[in-house]
Amino acid sequence: MRGKQIRLERIMDRNTGRTIIVPMDHGVTAGPMPGLIDMGRTVDLVAEGGANAVLGHLGLPLYGHRRWGRDIGLILHLSASTSAGPDPNEKVIVNTVTNALKMGADAVSVHINIGAASEAKMLADLGRVAVECMEWGMPLLAMMYPRGPKIDDEKSVEMVSLAARAGAELGADIIKTVYTGDPDTFKEVTLGCPVPVVVAGGSKTDDAATLALIEGAMEGGAAGISIGRNAFQHPHPDRFVRAAAAIVHGGKSAEEAMEMMKE
Repeated sequence: MRGKQIRLERIMDRNTGRTIIVPMDHGVTAGPMPGLIDMGRTVDLVAEGGANAVLGHLGLPLYGHRRWGRDIGLILHLSASTSAGPDPNEKVIVNTVTNALKMGADAVSVHINIGAASEAKMLADLGRVAVECMEWGMPLLAMMYPRGPKIDDEKSVEMVSLAARAGAELGADIIKTVYTGDPDTFKEVTLGCPVPVVVAGGSKTDDAATLALIEGAMEGGAAGISIGRNAFQHPHPDRFVRAAAAIVHGGKSAEEAMEMMKE
């Protein structure tokens, strides 16, 4: 078994082939926020709930990914922008694959906004990182979002399918993208993408809406979820992740998962 396959097993469930990722990269984009003040505590809670991996910038392994308690995979994010920048959709590379290996990461990720003014540069960065990942046996997750002046509907099946396929064609091992809104249209995205697709959680919302999104995405062929604020800002992150895992890994319905939350 090659190094990339071994590392993929650290961030995906061996039995289901699915994954629950909790992204915690928001500190660079938006600064300190509830749930990320004490990253170590949050990592412990989502790990206890059954998350397969957490994702973040260099600050995560430096200050938060303590690997105490239940083990959990680490995905090191290589690209960034802040909300204060002239174009927050322009992501720049701020870390390297080789440094991720030194930090003990199990995978790396980059963010590309399809349709942004800086799309060409971001695609070039993705291609370069993908080649480096092939060289070092490092799994690559590409966050592929339709965002920019030419995008009228960021959740349209055509644009989401284009974004997902572009990421796979350029060498990503896992694609993270937005949910199109219903299982049938999202199935077009997953069928058109040759690598696993995980769905983003989006803005903070209530438990019922988030669990329904997860259920619909799984029905549409998703290989898992990558949900941040609705997990790490939850009053009980462990309880929420456990309910999400019941859907992703256990095949439960959103209604059944909601009942677990009440218990």
